Amino acid sequence: MLKLRTMVDGADELKHSLHALNEASGLFKIENDPRQTRVGRFLRRTSLDELPQLINVLRGDMSLVGPRPLVPDEDERVTGYDRSRLHLTPGMTGRGRYSARRASRCLRW
Repeated sequence: MLKLRTMVDGADELKHSLHALNEASGLFKIENDPRQTRVGRFLRRTSLDELPQLINVLRGDMSLVGPRPLVPDEDERVTGYDRSRLHLTPGMTGRGRYSARRASRCLRW
């Protein structure tokens, strides 16, 4: 799968030291994540980091709509019935992505 790298090298190792800044329950999310590069911040703000995923859709590795792929440590915590979502082809966008974007816009307003 193709991806654009928007975080510094070793971002996964830094994640443990940033847990106090986590703004979400269940998943790890920081609005102004200090692990992002300057270019990465721009790519995410403009959603240009999603372009390689469109290529993944065209190649058949992803669907246009479906559950977002999880990072490995989040994937390990999904158990029981909730794992059934992982049987679907990962999607470029889905309900969680739409809801998160919409909520962040409402908070800024």
